[in-house]
Amino acid sequence: MKITMKKLLAELNKDLEWEYSAAIQYVQHASTINGAEFDSIQKELLIHATEEMQHAVMLSEQIDFLGGVPTVDVEKREISKDSVEMLRQDLRGEENAIKRYKERIGQAEALKEYGLRRVLEDILIQEEEHKRDLANALSK
Repeated sequence: MKITMKKLLAELNKDLEWEYSAAIQYVQHASTINGAEFDSIQKELLIHATEEMQHAVMLSEQIDFLGGVPTVDVEKREISKDSVEMLRQDLRGEENAIKRYKERIGQAEALKEYGLRRVLEDILIQEEEHKRDLANALSK
């Protein structure tokens, strides 16, 4: 399907919903994860939460710049009482984000929105770092 600016803005707003949700989920997981083996990743989850909020700001600015209205809706996220499952949920969220941002980068390129593409690439790099952090924590 050919991408239009209207469709791109709708997809960016969906990405924004996921970023809000990711920040909330990371805060909740960092607050409730249990066990000495999770001490280092617990601190990292709070860093991830802050970075997800930075992504939300970056997306909001781009949506506004492109003529859209940044959403205030929040995508539903997962919760668990099991510490390992929390990390698996976070990992799935990062995998979803990576997939979405790769799609969005191609769409921005198709519309010759090179500044947006650059912002999305920067976000993608951090999402890939988050995925590595979570995968490493789960492999211990």
